[in-house]
Amino acid sequence: STAYNYSAHGPILPMGADVLAMTALNAYRPRRWRGALLPKTAVVRIDVLDNTKRPVMADADSISFKNVKKVEISSETKIQHRILFNEGHGLDERLIQEQFV
Repeated sequence: STAYNYSAHGPILPMGADVLAMTALNAYRPRRWRGALLPKTAVVRIDVLDNTKRPVMADADSISFKNVKKVEISSETKIQHRILFNEGHGLDERLIQEQFV
């Protein structure tokens, strides 16, 4: 979500942005890497170098996967959501305001 991404110091994404945000959480190297915005069609693959010495766990949508050897991340384009707002209280304006608080 944009709120989670923003709380992790990632960018606020406009509604309808066709991008996949990669945001670093507790990154060790590169130390000041702030993440990246990738095309929505991108597939990110992470290969674990030594999963026996350094076990890796991946979490997605409240599901945990232990002892992974590789992870592939992509955007699911078939899922759609409808977000309803009261007139005059849309999300676009609130997202713009939040960036300047």
